[in-house]
Amino acid sequence: MGRVTERRRTIRIRDGAVTTRPDTLVAEEPLEIRLNGKPLAITMRTPGDDFALAAGFLVSEGVIGEGSEVQSIVYCAGATADGVNTYNVVDVKLAPGVVVPDITLERNVYTTSSCGLCGKASLDAVRTTTRHPIGDSPPVRVTPVLLSALPDRLREAQRVFDRTGGLHAAALFSPEGELLDIREDVGRHNAVDKLVGRALTDDRLPLSQSILLVSGRASFELAQKAVMAGIPMLAAVSAPSSLAVDLAAESGLTLVGFLRGQSMNVYAGDHRIVLGATVGQD
Repeated sequence: MGRVTERRRTIRIRDGAVTTRPDTLVAEEPLEIRLNGKPLAITMRTPGDDFALAAGFLVSEGVIGEGSEVQSIVYCAGATADGVNTYNVVDVKLAPGVVVPDITLERNVYTTSSCGLCGKASLDAVRTTTRHPIGDSPPVRVTPVLLSALPDRLREAQRVFDRTGGLHAAALFSPEGELLDIREDVGRHNAVDKLVGRALTDDRLPLSQSILLVSGRASFELAQKAVMAGIPMLAAVSAPSSLAVDLAAESGLTLVGFLRGQSMNVYAGDHRIVLGATVGQD
């Protein structure tokens, strides 16, 4: 199985001095996801948690919503012409009776590690296909002080990033700020899929009592994945996209961006943020 990191010879130039040394890099390899033996998607990912990644991807696509709907997830032996198992192809076999949406099988997609499912579905499609609509039972309410502490907790838990500097991270926190789970990957959307897939296999969906924090920006794809998993709050250390904000407003998702230090912007779902001061207009 592929390693999370690899070593490469590097020429380093520092203040005019030239040296050579090995450098630790994050590994990136393709993963083909098959559904009931039929190729469905290819994503560039960091090896590891591949079964969770495949399961989370299928949750995001609206194919499955409960762990009982998956019969098995296996690496495909003989994935190459010479019969070698590359551990880069997984097959998800659904449980008997689980209906597969035709639109998913017809849409054979290629997913890059940076953009997720580019050009994908409309806001209405996400809202109508989610198996876990976002609700407030019981309600999730957090303070800005609690939110501001989460990025440091995320960074402290990023083990591979410390060695490579090249990984995105996604983490789930409780409303009290407890770190529930964290995953790293070269693609931020893969990291989220790994979180959701692990929750699916542990029968923890919907994630209605959790906060999703991502280390980069909040794209439409990440907002989509939060909605499909029933996560009520998505926070990002960088900017959201306009479509992510639209989806958050449509679905009831709380969306926080530019979460840095004591500063943050709340773009949607501000009813879950406990504001101690009157909100004014600039």
